[in-house]
Amino acid sequence: MPLHRYAPRLWPALRLREGICARLPEHYLAALRDDTPPTPVHWRPLGVRYRRNPRTGERERVQDVPVPVYLPPAAHEGLWGGEGWIRGFRYARNDKVSASAFPCPGPRRPAGEPRATGACWQRPPASPCGTGPGRGRPARPLLSTRLPKTWKPQLFDRQFYSEILDATLTITVTMRTLDLIDEAYGFDFYILKTPKADMCSKLGMDLKRTMLLRLARRDPKLHPDDPARREAIYNKYQEFVIPEEEAEWVGLSLEEAIEKQRLLEKKDPVPLFKVYAEELVNQLQEQALQKHSEVRDKHRACRMGLV
Repeated sequence: MPLHRYAPRLWPALRLREGICARLPEHYLAALRDDTPPTPVHWRPLGVRYRRNPRTGERERVQDVPVPVYLPPAAHEGLWGGEGWIRGFRYARNDKVSASAFPCPGPRRPAGEPRATGACWQRPPASPCGTGPGRGRPARPLLSTRLPKTWKPQLFDRQFYSEILDATLTITVTMRTLDLIDEAYGFDFYILKTPKADMCSKLGMDLKRTMLLRLARRDPKLHPDDPARREAIYNKYQEFVIPEEEAEWVGLSLEEAIEKQRLLEKKDPVPLFKVYAEELVNQLQEQALQKHSEVRDKHRACRMGLV
């Protein structure tokens, strides 16, 4: 009997179907459901499921398993370009073969004494079945002890100028980030073109949301003394303009989106004295209209001689 009604891997998707999560904007929910894999950074995918063994010619299955990357909190405070910490193992003394697999040299003999005929290390005896290491072949070397190791990217503090924000930002980046910015022909183009799966940074998504909002609103605060330059900048990034209602939700985490939706749906309670006062005013207006209609009907009847 299963422990849960639904598998735990389905819980995040089921959470979006009920409660306040189901009332989030559709474009934001579509962004959450987007499972586009990120660009490989720490490994090279082969792109095929099977390949021929170059030695035997047999067909072998290829395992394209991505290297798990850990993003520390510092990665969301900078732009690492998809890089992160890689946790693995290394061999002790950076040597794959253990030192115990080699003969022991023994103590150094004093000068003048004859050389010893024996050795500290001897080949292990042959096994009874004739397949052991002592059966005409040397012993298999022992692998060295593996030790845990974490590989971290090299970080740099660099200053970048944003045309859309008209500000100079000091951000922690890696060499890969600098190369990606050069390929995108500018800092603003890199932020606007890079998808969330490759950005891997909360700071980067916040910058993208701020830029998209300024482009959608065509904020006049950008270069207020130079309208021509402001229009040139907005026209330069015209291809990235999206509606302001969508730009407000770009880069928000699920918790931030839920809080934003809650504030949008929040309605302050109306005091009862205002409710009763409004009802009283409506009743008095209805009574006044009714009395006025009665007086008008009476005057009309008098003119016609019915009274």
